[in-house]
Amino acid sequence: MSDLFRLYDLETARDGILRRRPVNDIDVTAGMKERAEAIFGEALTPPQAVARIIADVRERGDDALREWTGRLDGVALDELAATPEEIEAAVAETSDEDMAALRLSAERIEAFHKRQPIIPWMQPSDEGMLGQLVLPIERVGVYVPGGTAPLPSTLLMCAIPAQVAGVKDIIATTPPGPDGAIPSIVLAAAHVAGIDKVYKLGGAQAIAALAYGTASVPRVDKIVGPGNLFVTLAKQQVYGAVGIDGLLGPTETVVIADEDADPALVAADLLAQAEHDVLASAILVTPSRPLAEQVAMQIGRQLEELSRSGFAAESLAGRGGAVITGSLEEAFEVANTYAPEHLQLSVREPSAWLGKVRNAGAVFLGEYSFEVLGDYVAGPSHSLPTSGTARFASGLNVSDFVKITPVIGLNADAAARLSTTADTIARAEGLTAHAAAARARQQVKGKR
Repeated sequence: MSDLFRLYDLETARDGILRRRPVNDIDVTAGMKERAEAIFGEALTPPQAVARIIADVRERGDDALREWTGRLDGVALDELAATPEEIEAAVAETSDEDMAALRLSAERIEAFHKRQPIIPWMQPSDEGMLGQLVLPIERVGVYVPGGTAPLPSTLLMCAIPAQVAGVKDIIATTPPGPDGAIPSIVLAAAHVAGIDKVYKLGGAQAIAALAYGTASVPRVDKIVGPGNLFVTLAKQQVYGAVGIDGLLGPTETVVIADEDADPALVAADLLAQAEHDVLASAILVTPSRPLAEQVAMQIGRQLEELSRSGFAAESLAGRGGAVITGSLEEAFEVANTYAPEHLQLSVREPSAWLGKVRNAGAVFLGEYSFEVLGDYVAGPSHSLPTSGTARFASGLNVSDFVKITPVIGLNADAAARLSTTADTIARAEGLTAHAAAARARQQVKGKR
């Protein structure tokens, strides 16, 4: 048990499970080297492998997409996109219960994001006009992770905020299964969201196709959605040619709990995150050692019932555990320094502690506002900042899909008056053409 869910003092935890590393700081294992050599003919690092794939897709387009999908996923593709018939068949074979759940989730996501204020404004005055336009991005690509589990929720959580923002053209990509098809539940989610362009592409090749376009895949203006290490590295490398939502690494959650927390519920919440990925982080921070010990016992019991127990066990053993602090106040300082993607407050009167939170992708108040509801149906997007980027970044929202364009419409009198200041600053910067343009306006007072 101690090897599965260990208890740490704060100093030890800071050097271990609480230590942050950038996405490109990668321990390249012998297995990774061997796989790279088998695929590429040489032992490339993950960033080098991603760069090789991106360059090939830019050069050869659809042919490269088919080749890399075959080499990496073991799937031979004829059509890169799901056909209307495939989407229709997927909806037909999805149960009424699942369709109803997807629709309810979509309704709540839409309702939440419609409340986010992104407001254009124009303010006339005796100087003329100042204001801003709010313009939606024209085309967005949503990456939906696949691999070990289909994630229809990610499609809804990324596509619907874009629709609320006014994005007209949304396409999705997701890795195909061994049979070359997209899982029916993902296509059903696309149908619910009104997305009719879904491509059977995963990994770095999908990101390259979205960023640069091919004969079959249109180039997008922004890519959103989480993915594995190679997807994240690819997003990092194409940024600038295309916008991205962030470098979203493996999922992570911190549960702050006091002595009155229910250890069974705390364990369930930690396991729910640990089962995502062996690189997921599920951490309990508490001043109560007895609670931490009870949570460890509960994890051992509950783990036996899980279909993905192998993933959860490896995640908890490598990146999870309990951090024992001297007080709840210290627990919040630990969480703020770590800046987790998810912060669960399993404490008495959680709302009273909300003011202590400075850095978190999303906050869950109390044991009944648990993180799994945020994954599926609460309303906010579950695409949230990871790897400590909650210190400066926000979860996916409507503002990610619009551009704020200032509008300046000053009249001649205002321009003449303000140009003296512009002239002064321009000369201080040594920009004589700027200064000359400002002085020229000082001579046209009263003209149009």
